[in-house]
Amino acid sequence: MDLEDLDYVLESLLLVSGNGISVDEITDTLGLQRSEVNDSIRRLKKKYSGKRGILLLSYSNKIQFASNPKYAESVESVLRPVREKELSSAALETVAIVAYRQPVTRLEIEQVRGVNSDYAIQVLQKHNLIEIKGRKDAVGKPLLFGTTDNFLKRFRIEDINQLPDYEKLLESITVIEESGRAQAASIYNEFEIPPEQVPEFLDGEENIEKIE
Repeated sequence: MDLEDLDYVLESLLLVSGNGISVDEITDTLGLQRSEVNDSIRRLKKKYSGKRGILLLSYSNKIQFASNPKYAESVESVLRPVREKELSSAALETVAIVAYRQPVTRLEIEQVRGVNSDYAIQVLQKHNLIEIKGRKDAVGKPLLFGTTDNFLKRFRIEDINQLPDYEKLLESITVIEESGRAQAASIYNEFEIPPEQVPEFLDGEENIEKIE
């Protein structure tokens, strides 16, 4: 297979799959050298970069096509897809702890956060951002949690070692929290609070006292 054909084959695989494809699986199935596949990936990364609508992502020894986030607002305004619910500040804080301390137990997460984290963990599992990695060799054999490939894709990093400084991450979470509060306030301001009304069954009654 010549180099140009290999580039086209990889493009076809990525478009048809829609999900991440293992580089090892491509190499073994097509009977190619790893260096040939890596060279092709580098060429495609150069082709699908910058202002292109499609970008080539690589993470955990996998490759995948993804839309360019630069055009996300325009795409959304046309397609108006069903939005994934925004992660709460509690979930963001929890996933940060898991990312930096993994593998980590629920109790260890709660010791850092200082509050019960059952719901936040459930939300993160539902969104496939964390998963069970095994059990800790301790009393009760508690479950150990770690991040997933989807976590890497969502935060656009190739490897967990590329995580930003922990303090910077916390600053980002704070900005997201403040943005969420501002958005919530604007939603409430859109509605007028109706004047208090006396229920029909009390209509006509006297000496009704309001309880604050």
